[in-house]
Amino acid sequence: MALGLGLLLFAAGAILRFAVDYSVTGLNLSMVGLILMIVGGVAFVASLVVSLNASRARVRTTTVVRHDGPESTTRETSVE
Repeated sequence: MALGLGLLLFAAGAILRFAVDYSVTGLNLSMVGLILMIVGGVAFVASLVVSLNASRARVRTTTVVRHDGPESTTRETSVE
């Protein structure tokens, strides 16, 4: 979702920066567009970094079955 938001902010900023010819008193739309492009780019890169780090998590499952005495099973799950 953050990837899409970053792209949306970047696209809206590019439209304001390069395609809008409208002038508003007290507001520089070109500067607002530049700010949106920067924020969108930062959000996109940050979400990529978080996604790549999350995909590297490893899950290890160990199941130990004991046959000595009453039958018992131990299951351990850890995330590395």
